Amino acid sequence: MLPTILLVDDEEDILEFLERILSPRYRVLVTERGEDALKILDKEPVQLIISDVMMPEMDGFELCRHIKSSFEHSHIPVILLTAKNTIQSKIEGLELGADAYIEKPFSKEHLQAQISSLLANRDHLRAFFASSPLVHIRSMAHTREDERFLEALNVTILQHMEDADLNVEKLASFMNMSRITLYRKIKAVSDLTPVELINVVRLKRAAELLADGRYKIYEVANMTGFSTQSNFTRNFLRQFDMTPTEYIHSRQGKKDNQ
Repeated sequence: MLPTILLVDDEEDILEFLERILSPRYRVLVTERGEDALKILDKEPVQLIISDVMMPEMDGFELCRHIKSSFEHSHIPVILLTAKNTIQSKIEGLELGADAYIEKPFSKEHLQAQISSLLANRDHLRAFFASSPLVHIRSMAHTREDERFLEALNVTILQHMEDADLNVEKLASFMNMSRITLYRKIKAVSDLTPVELINVVRLKRAAELLADGRYKIYEVANMTGFSTQSNFTRNFLRQFDMTPTEYIHSRQGKKDNQ
């Protein structure tokens, strides 16, 4: 599926121009009002927002503040477009959490490159987290709100790790959240389902225990909620492209070379 981009601008000509240049590569949603943009975010899985700064009622700065302080939407990158070219206005936008600040007039190549960079960077961080045994879950956070959420999520999963039946319903209950809200947030931040993320967190904890060197593989499997050693080994190999035994040897090799 194409990534979804939300365009927010009170000038129809700008919206039409942006939609024309972006629609071949992205699914594009448009609105002329900041208030309506927030309503769209509650209904649509948006991957990136492009907003003008100068708009009536809710301007781009206020919209950005709402997005970046919102638990549900703080992960979404925001590009602000503005005719203001003062340093103060740029600082204000960045302090509110904007991910990029582009002055008008701008080239379509510059805008497209900025969009590609922001989306690719997030994809890279997600892939790096999922494939690297000892990389912490907070590496995917782009805001303080997301970092707090991921920290709490990680702690909660680890606290109930030995429960082989841990699922999104139980996790949502422990986090005092609705199942749908938790599912959407996890999917948006990590590109994983809650069940997939639970599995990755378990495997990363297993990698820590294996690296510690005090436990046998079957002990680590039991400690991290896997039903059998063979099931644990299959999951570990699928996630990190190496078996637990190969991982132990790789860690030992690094220690020997230090």
